[in-house]
Amino acid sequence: MRIAFVSMYTEQLRADGATRRMRRVSERLAASGHDVSVLCAQWWEGEVPEFEQNDVNYIRVTETPSAPKFASKVPFALRRVKPDVIHATNSPPTQVTGAKTAARFLRVPVVVDWWAEREGDSSSACKRAARGPKRVIAPSQMVKTDVREYGASEEAVRVVPESIDFELVREAEADDRADILYSRHLDQYANVESFFLALAELRDKDWRAAVIGDGPERAEAEQTAADLRIDDRVEFLGELPPEEFVPIMKGAHVFAQTAAVEPFANDLLWALASGCVGIVEYQARSSAHELVVNCDRGARVTSPQELADEISAAAGYSQESINEEFASFDHDDVLRRYEDIYADAIEDYGWF
Repeated sequence: MRIAFVSMYTEQLRADGATRRMRRVSERLAASGHDVSVLCAQWWEGEVPEFEQNDVNYIRVTETPSAPKFASKVPFALRRVKPDVIHATNSPPTQVTGAKTAARFLRVPVVVDWWAEREGDSSSACKRAARGPKRVIAPSQMVKTDVREYGASEEAVRVVPESIDFELVREAEADDRADILYSRHLDQYANVESFFLALAELRDKDWRAAVIGDGPERAEAEQTAADLRIDDRVEFLGELPPEEFVPIMKGAHVFAQTAAVEPFANDLLWALASGCVGIVEYQARSSAHELVVNCDRGARVTSPQELADEISAAAGYSQESINEEFASFDHDDVLRRYEDIYADAIEDYGWF
């Protein structure tokens, strides 16, 4: 299958949840034998109009990011690629409009992968992007609700979660350096303060905690731990690859999820698969609670005090290092869901 991704931003140019998701999916599709191109703003050096990395062919649409210019040029780039299906990310939403313009001439379907809106994405442009595509993919029910509110039909939206390497979870050895974990990019939405406030309530208990992740708010997080006088029991491990953080998750007992914004809580998913008891502090713009709704080893709370209480209650759970309940989130299983959506969109398009 010839698949053309349309995304002005790539992870190499602007790393965030949407671009990381697009890169993972595009590279896994390419590794599975599909012909994959990414139409984007140039992120590589030199004058060459195309650049191949990990079997994905990146094609320059514009030299620098410019939403209006990119949207106007992407139809011409798509006509040269001649894909079987167009996979567009939702932001900036004008690129979806450009992709749909090309799709009408090429007579191929557009699938939009909706992660989150970025600053500058207007409501009217988001509505135009949500309406009309054959399929809209959302990582969670929360994001699906957002897309529906923009006007996408119920039958058009499919939920496809993030994925993990479940074989790695099965094979990794446990590293028991920490009892309680927090893991996420430490930005303004990390809300690691709630985690530390809960730990401070448990000063008289015997525990060791670790924070996995890095980011612009790390120094402030370290200062908060010091102010609460728990810094001697909290280890900041920085950014780690799965090969390093999975053993730590398998050795831990509790994973706390407190982030204020989370289209999909991927770190929580890894932790649950690794046997942790997952405790989620409910946040209006986080979908994390969806992962523990029907999970025996999970709980939802609404405050640091409740989080502290649930951490204490987690002592009643057995120590586990794997949870087969989450095997369906393996990379291969989730990739097949993308392939099925593409095939379904192509077949459905043939009826009109």
